[in-house]
Amino acid sequence: MASLGCSMHGLKQYRNGWADGPAYITQCPIQSGRSYTYDFNVTGQRGTLWWHAHILWLRATVYGAIVIMPAPGTPFPFPQPDREFEILLGEWWNNDVEEIENQGNRMGLPPNMSDAHTINGKPGPLFPCSEKHTFAMEVEQGKTYLLRIINAALNDELFFAIAGHTLTVVEVDAVYTKPFSTQAILIAPGQTTNVLVQANQVAGRYFMATKAFMDAPIPVDNKTATAILQYKGIPNTVLPILPQLPVSNDTSFALSYNKKLRSLNSAQYPANVPLKVDRNLFYTIGLGQNSCPTCLNGTRILASLNNVSFVMPKTALLQAHYFNIKGVFRTDFPDHPPTPFNYTGAPLTANLATLTGTRVSKIAFNSTVELVLQDTNLLSVESHPFHLHGYNFFVVGTGVGNFDPAKDPAKYNLVDPIERNTVGVPTGGWTAIRFRADNPGVWFMHCHLELHTGWGLKTAFVVENGPGQDQSVRPPPKDLPTC
Repeated sequence: MASLGCSMHGLKQYRNGWADGPAYITQCPIQSGRSYTYDFNVTGQRGTLWWHAHILWLRATVYGAIVIMPAPGTPFPFPQPDREFEILLGEWWNNDVEEIENQGNRMGLPPNMSDAHTINGKPGPLFPCSEKHTFAMEVEQGKTYLLRIINAALNDELFFAIAGHTLTVVEVDAVYTKPFSTQAILIAPGQTTNVLVQANQVAGRYFMATKAFMDAPIPVDNKTATAILQYKGIPNTVLPILPQLPVSNDTSFALSYNKKLRSLNSAQYPANVPLKVDRNLFYTIGLGQNSCPTCLNGTRILASLNNVSFVMPKTALLQAHYFNIKGVFRTDFPDHPPTPFNYTGAPLTANLATLTGTRVSKIAFNSTVELVLQDTNLLSVESHPFHLHGYNFFVVGTGVGNFDPAKDPAKYNLVDPIERNTVGVPTGGWTAIRFRADNPGVWFMHCHLELHTGWGLKTAFVVENGPGQDQSVRPPPKDLPTC
């Protein structure tokens, strides 16, 4: 059995990064045969989050939902559902995922793509599987259901739809949204989406379906996983109807869907967007190739932010920061790309001499940060879902092409932008986020495509302690795993 670290994805863990979970960032891995108890409080959050393994590719099968209910007596800001279901979307490999990952690393190439997608662990009858390998959800005519949907897939953004039924989006990443109706949703790895579904169609059996979204020339698992929404009293012999999912490369659907996401921004649930920015960061997302004499083509694929491919340390970053252990990391991660270029212009196969190292950014406590994430055409453009640990952030702007610092900020939404913890950077485009650095500690930021994370598409923020005792990192637990 491999060593392990588990992330409580989306829980803010105020001053308590020790329970955040990513291996070699906030803790050393839990060794085979050992255990570690994650001890944390849930404060000021409610909604759908999740937990997952956070080392190598173990997230492929080690994950689950976290559902935080509103405080007693506090209703949802939307019609009360009659029942709730958790819907976890995943990927499945027929072989050992660790060996698949290791084989790819040895060859310097992307590992084999998954053999199936799953809904609640089951691929459904479009695969050569029996009825027991299909998740079924029974509904009653006239009732309303809340589906808490989680994309736990390793490497695929996914569409999801239910044949004949409209989805009303009411929450993403445990933040309430202005409700809107849609025939399908787009959900990236790491993201959660809550939708209301009314059982108001002709009683029958309807397929729920999910398949990959990919609008770049990159191969993905394009197989469709299905589950069944079944009206009470309808026999299993009735054949389900398939939904009309967007085509796999439907960029216009992806852009228009994400544009509809808005914070509720009510008196009870305000959108406290930072209007003044203390620190402006601009990070380019790049793929590249470094020399590797033992690899298949003499090169190894790697990924970088601002031309720095992150190297995991051998001592956890938070431990090194808290105990002032020297030589584990450097705090000179560049705020801007060292070599500006036409980021989304003609394809560039050069890797700009990508640097490798354990480099992070130091952020002053309670300062406000704007970070623009810019996709690039180094090797290929591609959509990237980025997750920031320890924080929610506001997605104040997004666009296709190169970010223009002279013109694009004027188009920002600073009134009701969506607040979340994982955001998709569009293929050949950019996304601007803002957050207040009020949670001291070391917080991982990475692409939630596990393939890219393994290639180095990650960094961390060291948020300094504040002036007060309750604004500093708490002491670590006595049983914290050590390296």
